[in-house]
Parts: sequence; structure tokens; C-alpha cells
Amino acid sequence: MVDVTVMGAGAFGLSVAWACASRGASVRVIDPNGVGAGASGGVVGALAPHAPERWTAKKEFQFQSLIMAQSFWADVETAGGLTAGYGRTGRLQPIVTDRGLELAHARAECAKEVWQGQAHWSVIPQGQMGSWAPVSPTGMYILDTLTARMHPRQACAALAAAIRAKGGDITSSGPEQGQVVWATGWRGLEALSQKIGQVIGGGEKGQAALLEHARPDAPQIYADSVHIVPHADGTIAIGSTTERYFDDPATTDSQIDDVVARVCRVVPELAGAKVIERWAGVRPRTKSRAPVLGLHPVRDGQFIANGGFKIGFGIAPKVAELMADLVLEGRDAIPEPFKPDAALFDR
Repeated sequence: MVDVTVMGAGAFGLSVAWACASRGASVRVIDPNGVGAGASGGVVGALAPHAPERWTAKKEFQFQSLIMAQSFWADVETAGGLTAGYGRTGRLQPIVTDRGLELAHARAECAKEVWQGQAHWSVIPQGQMGSWAPVSPTGMYILDTLTARMHPRQACAALAAAIRAKGGDITSSGPEQGQVVWATGWRGLEALSQKIGQVIGGGEKGQAALLEHARPDAPQIYADSVHIVPHADGTIAIGSTTERYFDDPATTDSQIDDVVARVCRVVPELAGAKVIERWAGVRPRTKSRAPVLGLHPVRDGQFIANGGFKIGFGIAPKVAELMADLVLEGRDAIPEPFKPDAALFDR
């Protein structure tokens, strides 16, 4: 017997299992496809915040999680002995228009308040970044110090190692025992939608690529709607596409080739960098784009943690904390917009 069974070995499932195991609970993670087999086994790993304006519960939740991330991943790495590839290296964004420059300065003032001095949003000239700076029509950039990176596959492996180090079990099949948490990704959202006869969410495909180019300490770049994320292992991840409709969830095509070409245009330093991998996967997206956390809407006495979409790893530390509070102690501090009832009545 175990105290907690988690269905799904992606970012949410593994993080919730780790949080429960680190509090002394016995845990089992069940996933027929293995650790990080879905969208969580990708390559990008951009832990980027929302803009620091018009503050909402969702933005506050993400902010708290990004602040928690350094200690969260350090504990995981210490327990299991594997690196997650985490680093709070910041993010650089070119400012394209004069209006964008005004907005960037206004957001810098907002960040002083809502980021509580724990991170900074600055407007800087090109000269401070050298050849790593992307093309900017205004010659100015936003540099924030809240954005971080991690390597999704390494992070999943690190979480699995940490869970096992605490005596947890990760398996392809097994009985549902103890408290049960469903973190089954986009297919889980589709199955739930079919069960209740209402669209809660589904999947959105994304394609990404990995380049051979060493910039391990450089900030990531967001330019021309593309994330460019330097990893500690001497690679750079770029992505991703956004595909609501798709035939094959795992194949890549000319859309990622276009992303590679755009990256080489906006960051000339990357022109000619070797593409060492192309990847595709499907991310779990709810109708509201917010995660669904709390009591499961159709499985009596069980729980759900799903819908990380594009920020799953970024909010995973906070998701894990609040789900462990609920599952182990019955304390419900989940924001109302994230609860299943909110998803059910979002029309």
C-alpha cells in the first residue's frame, strides 16, 4: 500500500509526487508511457513570467512559483543526484516600436511593485549585450531577472530520481491506492471532456528544435514570437509552434524549419548553428489556459492536476505545494480560478 498514487509522469505528476514524498508520504507514480513521455519531455524549458501589469491571481501564482523554483530544483537535485538544468539567467526582448518602448518603461515601474524587489525589469541599450542581442529596430531591449530556464527532460529525470531516493515507486501500471491524483496531460483533458459532455480542454501541438551552440550563461531571448533558450549543456533550444489542429502529435514538418530560419534572422550569432534535434509534442490546454487543480470533478474523492499548457514547468513548484497541502492535509489554498468548478463553468 502507498499513501498517494499519481497517474501521470509529466511535470505536474512528478512534481506533486515529489512534494508528497518530501513530506514523508509513500508514493507511486503510474504512467504506461514512462517518465516525461509527453509534452514534459520536450527541449525548450522557458520559465518566463507574464508581463508585470494588470496583476491577476494567475500572474501572482506564477510569480510565487518562479521565486520558489531555485530552492525547489536544488532540493530535487540534492535528493536524487541528477541535474535539472535549472538556472535563473534572465530574458532579453527586443523593443520593436516607440510605443513598445513607452510600454516597456511603464512595465518597469509596475515590476517594482508587483515583483516586490525579488526580480527586476530593465530597459537597456544594445551595447550591454554584445553579439547575443537580437535585432532591435529601436536599439533598445527589455532585460528581466525573473525568467529562468531548465531542461525539461533532465528535470523529469531529476524528479524521478528524487522520488525513488525517497522510497517512491515509478511504474507503468499498478493499482490506485491511497489518495489518487490524475495528472494525465492532454489526453486526460479530452477524456474528461467526453465524460462530462462539455469541453474542458484538450491538446495543442508544438514543434521545437535543439541547436548545437554554447551560450550556457546567456539570458534567453524572446523575439519574433520565438523562445531561444541557452541550456547549460552547450545546446540552445528554440520554439515553439502553436497548432490547435494536427494529424500526428509526434511529427515535425516545415513549420519548425521556418522557426529555425526566423531565429537565425533575429539572432545572427546563431546563423549556421547545427540543428541536432527536431521535436514535437502536445501540451495540455484548458479553455481558460489556466491549470485545473483540486478535487476531481467525476472521480469521487480523487484529485486532478492538469492543464499546464506552455507554463507547466514554471508553475510546477507552486502546483506541487498546494496539491500536497490538499491531498495530505486537507488544506485547500488553490486559487478559485484554477479549481475544476471554474473550468466547468467557463463558457
